[in-house]
Amino acid sequence: MVEKGAKPSRRRAAVAVAIMLGLLVVAIGVSRLVSADREAIVAGGSSDTSPPSVTSASVGTTTAAEATTTAAATTTVPPSTEAPVATTAPAVTEPIDPPPVLREEHPPLRDIDGWLQSDVTSLEELRGKVVIVEFWTFGCYNCRNRLPYTQDIYAAYREQGLEIVGIHSPEFAYEKEVDAIVDAMDRLGVTWPVVLDTDRRTFREWQGSPAYWPRTYVLDRTGRVRFDHIGEGAYGALEDTVVALLAEAP
Repeated sequence: MVEKGAKPSRRRAAVAVAIMLGLLVVAIGVSRLVSADREAIVAGGSSDTSPPSVTSASVGTTTAAEATTTAAATTTVPPSTEAPVATTAPAVTEPIDPPPVLREEHPPLRDIDGWLQSDVTSLEELRGKVVIVEFWTFGCYNCRNRLPYTQDIYAAYREQGLEIVGIHSPEFAYEKEVDAIVDAMDRLGVTWPVVLDTDRRTFREWQGSPAYWPRTYVLDRTGRVRFDHIGEGAYGALEDTVVALLAEAP
């Protein structure tokens, strides 16, 4: 009984010894590979299996490779002695077409009751200037909406020869009071001359029927009508007209 059981014990022992020898051989091989990698690193090489190193002094998660790229990007490059090559075509400024002549002479101011904020007493006294003539009344919502744009154009071009004349043609009785008009001009920022057209005679003389609030005209330096627009809007076209007429010879 003992002798029969002894053979399996010897076999198991032999197998165990063989396994241990195999593990020892593998361990020796791995040790040699690691040693070879270390030698390569010392000699200036790199191992394919080594993870990327992180610079301890870098901010956040900046890697050594990123730090190298940043340093290269901030390196001062000596100026080239060659002439620069244009990458885009130069902008071409399109000339502004002269505004058409809509009337050879503007209509007269008919039966007005005076001027506010002005030393002149007629449009003829403004010859030589480009003049925006705008019909308005302070109670008109659309008229008030135009005022900021009119103010911008006046500020931009007044020193170049632009004048504005607001013709106040009241729609309702409360808009006829001069004190109310003056108060509204101050409140709304109207700083240009204003004609008092209390009975709307000039309103009808210029526009006929129907007539509108607001309505904007532009007169050139000789008094010809070169722009006519009803209502709000067309602010770019108005400015273009002013610029073109200011550029025309007197």
